[in-house]
Amino acid sequence: MNDQAGRPQQESEAVRGGMPFWKRGLDLVLILFLSPGLLLVGGFVALFIKLGSPGPIFFRQQRVGYKGKPFVCFKFRTMRVGADSDPHRRHTQDLIRSQSPMVKLDARKDPRLIPLGSVVRVSGLDELPQLINVLRGEMSLVGPRPCIPYECDAYEPWHWRRFDAVPGLTGLWQVSGKNRTTFDEMVHLDIAYSERLSLLTDFKIIVRTLPAIWVQYCDMRAAKSRAAIPVSGTTSKSVESYSL
Repeated sequence: MNDQAGRPQQESEAVRGGMPFWKRGLDLVLILFLSPGLLLVGGFVALFIKLGSPGPIFFRQQRVGYKGKPFVCFKFRTMRVGADSDPHRRHTQDLIRSQSPMVKLDARKDPRLIPLGSVVRVSGLDELPQLINVLRGEMSLVGPRPCIPYECDAYEPWHWRRFDAVPGLTGLWQVSGKNRTTFDEMVHLDIAYSERLSLLTDFKIIVRTLPAIWVQYCDMRAAKSRAAIPVSGTTSKSVESYSL
């Protein structure tokens, strides 16, 4: 019993060991500085979910983090209670195998979403509770996105190098095209980030995050507008840039 109780703390300390001192310090300072605004925005999102959809406000899901270690990730719930996860599983594995642009199911008017759930998701507001994961040392503000365990089933061996960095709320992939990139391009970006980890890199990514979210929102609206229009072919845009 005592061994089980101590295990989460040991895993958290192990994850922190993968973060330089400056990175952990940056996370804590920014959260402390922005906490009044974050609490206000988070409160509005929580109230909206509570009034707009029956069920819990928060959603907990197992994710794969630093060096392949599993942890429980927190999010605001944007899906209806009891939503089937199989469509997302199939969609994700298709994206990995087909190497087509990583467009979310949201762009196809996913019926599993609660009212305005797609807006909450594309704006990144559903990720705010992951600040709890950051405070616990399981995530950082900047890093590769933490994947769901079943995504790893379709990974090639070299894809696992994306776990060489502690997962984050935002990252190089998110500010470099995100839904316009293929899965392999995302992994290359994650690896590039882990190889050039620095305070300046994290700062630049944080500054670029809000403009990137706006671009993603515009892309989602454009994708929904084109959803009912048949096209003869698609062209994937390449990664914007690996440089910072």
